Amino acid sequence: MKNLQSLDYLAVVIYMLLMAGIGLFLGKFVKNVSDYFKGGNAIPWVSGAISNFMTKFSTFIFVAYAGIAYTDGMIAITLIWSTVVPALVGAFVFAKRWRRAGIITPMEYLETRFSPLVRQILSWSGVAFKILDNMVRLYALALFVNAATGISLEVSILTCGIIVALYTIAGGLWAVVITDVVQFVILIVATLILLPLTIEAGGGLTQIFNRMPSHFNWFNGPKGMPVYIIVYYLMILIKYSGNWTFIQRFYSVKDEKAGRKQALLSASFFFIFPFVFLFPSIVARQIIPDLQNPEMAYVSICLKLLPQGIMGLMVAAMFAATMSVLSGEYNVTAGVLTKDIYQRVFKPNATDQQLLWVGRSMTLFLGALITVGALFVGGFGGAFEANKLFTGLFALPMTIPLILGVLLKRPSPAGAIATVVVGMITGLVLNATSSISWEQGTLIEIIVCVTVFLVSGIKRSEDAGYLQRVKAFFIKLSTPLREDQKPIEDWGFQRSMNRLYAIALLVVGLLFMGMSVPSIGNKSGMSSFVAGIICIILAVVMWTFNNKKIQPKDL
Repeated sequence: MKNLQSLDYLAVVIYMLLMAGIGLFLGKFVKNVSDYFKGGNAIPWVSGAISNFMTKFSTFIFVAYAGIAYTDGMIAITLIWSTVVPALVGAFVFAKRWRRAGIITPMEYLETRFSPLVRQILSWSGVAFKILDNMVRLYALALFVNAATGISLEVSILTCGIIVALYTIAGGLWAVVITDVVQFVILIVATLILLPLTIEAGGGLTQIFNRMPSHFNWFNGPKGMPVYIIVYYLMILIKYSGNWTFIQRFYSVKDEKAGRKQALLSASFFFIFPFVFLFPSIVARQIIPDLQNPEMAYVSICLKLLPQGIMGLMVAAMFAATMSVLSGEYNVTAGVLTKDIYQRVFKPNATDQQLLWVGRSMTLFLGALITVGALFVGGFGGAFEANKLFTGLFALPMTIPLILGVLLKRPSPAGAIATVVVGMITGLVLNATSSISWEQGTLIEIIVCVTVFLVSGIKRSEDAGYLQRVKAFFIKLSTPLREDQKPIEDWGFQRSMNRLYAIALLVVGLLFMGMSVPSIGNKSGMSSFVAGIICIILAVVMWTFNNKKIQPKDL
């Protein structure tokens, strides 16, 4: 299997400089902790939807799910479609609640809804889980880079970790969202170039489907059993609904309507793009039938079909996918460390500038910790298995009180704490019992956690102050935002952001055109060249439209 060439490395370096430059540029617009952790409630819903999509699709998809696609076929897409469900539930259930809550971090509301102790327990345990979860993502990215370049796993992890931390530290949530949009363009264009090349290498769609193994259906293998799929979908619904970055996007937009539109657009992305991403890995079974490591299916088909330069763009796209996830996770987790732990426990009277400095320091700390921890993920059995293990043990018990607490009045603070403790113990016992399958254990754990939480609400609390606080909180969640509670849109700032989008699109277009020159004589080179032209045209249109004197009422 060939490795990257000099032109490929140049593409990756230019991409890295672009991401770092965006973060540094946006740093001058971050004036306070609200800007840093929730974008001043001014994130456009389209950008928020793209960011929401990108923060869920990391290289984990192109490693772990690609391995499933290579081995078992369409079932990989069936499993990824589980992400559509929480987006739809978010649109119709959670979006308006999170926006009306008026919070800066997902943990902030827990003190009002439950108690300071619940807020601290879920904040500390949540940070620990986030560190473990993102170690898996960084490990998956390093596997891809290692296979594509021959660079050691350690160097790959270190390089990726430093770049993500730098632009997230500088620009906060705005840097996360805007780089997500740019990375979305790179990822989609690169994968759309690969898709027709894969179909051509497979002999056309008719021959591909005729030669496809009969068991490569939507419900194949152990992961295609009804019980497994139901439990997996339920696990993803709980995990994503309580995912901090998922919640953060809802309270970072202008109002409830924007939150709903953002979630619906996210759901459409989750439904459409998994097929585009994973079909090459399914066809790779026919093109490269003797692949020793199935998790290398995607990178192998890329290296086989993409010429020099274009392969570098694909690696950049993989960086794009995982960096989007990691930057979003770093930002929201640093928010919890800053607001829910540092300010609440150690320095209640901290100034806004002090909190902004602490937030950036926490982002650096998280980046370093996750980078070091990623070196040890291989000991858990690979990316997919490690993700399942960490989610079952930690995410489910911590997430259930978080998402049900914003829906139900009756469950008590003691019930929230008991859910976390009993759930984690149950998860440890079930995972240690070899006779119990993953799906059985996960289903039992979910039932136990939900039961413990609901039972705690049977007896009504006698604390009048607590009851009044909870009542006021739920009244707030059921009351639509007033106009004076919505941010006043700064059109000068929006113009600056749109110019940045246009410049980034221009650079991306030039990058695709430049990398296509050595292979302009074949389909991949021509496809890349055309994609570059389209990006440049979009950049010019955006710049021209943005420079017109547009009044807010006209938009």
